[in-house]
Amino acid sequence: MAAVRTLIVDDSASMRATLNRMLSADPAIEVVGMAPEPFAAREMIKSLNPDVLTLDVEMPGMDGLSFLERIMRLRPMPVVMCSTLTARGAEVTIEALRLGAVDYVTKPSGTPEDIERDAVLLCEKVKAAARSVARAGPQRLPAQPALAAGAVGERIIAIGSSTGGVEALFSLLPALPENCPPVLVVQHMPAAFTHNFAERLNGECRVHVVEATDGAPVLPGTVYIAPGGQRHMELRGGVRGHIKLRDGDPVSGHRPSVDMLFNSVAPLGKAAVGVILTGMGADGAQGMLAMRQAGARTLGQSRETCVVWGMPRSAKELGAVEQEVGLSGMPEAILKACREKIGSV
Repeated sequence: MAAVRTLIVDDSASMRATLNRMLSADPAIEVVGMAPEPFAAREMIKSLNPDVLTLDVEMPGMDGLSFLERIMRLRPMPVVMCSTLTARGAEVTIEALRLGAVDYVTKPSGTPEDIERDAVLLCEKVKAAARSVARAGPQRLPAQPALAAGAVGERIIAIGSSTGGVEALFSLLPALPENCPPVLVVQHMPAAFTHNFAERLNGECRVHVVEATDGAPVLPGTVYIAPGGQRHMELRGGVRGHIKLRDGDPVSGHRPSVDMLFNSVAPLGKAAVGVILTGMGADGAQGMLAMRQAGARTLGQSRETCVVWGMPRSAKELGAVEQEVGLSGMPEAILKACREKIGSV
């Protein structure tokens, strides 16, 4: 397999050198160029035709977001953002993922051990990005009509997503009606990002979007985003129950884990709707299988519309996915499942 041709874009000469050392140490990656700002990067993209771009957020002349938006509009390609774990860094990174960046890494810093760990993660994400399908930002999907009152109070919707999920959720959630059943979401994301992610979604949705808190009652018309990195999110007490955030080791490689959420919803049986969206790995597959075996409706995002067809594929191969649905049809499919009478499911 040919090495992943990578172009580094960063205004700091020392950071370009650091990223170059990190990436070049992996024989599966070839750094084909380094650009100090977007205008030079634009010419290098044309001449070098890289497979993946690593992109700094703040640069002179044109900031990383403006450049990313232009790239995704004119020549969609896999982009990995290099960010800082600050409030500003979180805000900009969420917007970059919404615009179509495949993934992000935090800028390397700290001890030699920290740098080595960052290097492994950077290389993994660049190689994964090369296998992804670049998308030019979220779709504007038709707003779905409100549900009848009976359907609202008897359902729970559980959603799991990872790589590409930010963009997918910015397409899916704004299409849901104000009175949709409670929606519980696990999106793999660091702790510093999920509050900003929930706030940003809330500004674009008819439903109320919040970062979940322990003990919060699950209410219709509300989307609960699992806090990143610290605890697992589970449902307790049924369709009129509450959120439980609990400590525990990573499950399926993640904390919070989609499997943990889905397993907690599975006892609801026919009152639950499970949705697994774009993402790497297999988190959610086992939990979705438990949901389907209990009688829940289970939907998997189609390969053609995923940035990375990993999680949905794993769930499908396990027999957990009842129906594959393109992203544009997902809001309608979810609400159709919610409209069915429990006894007829």
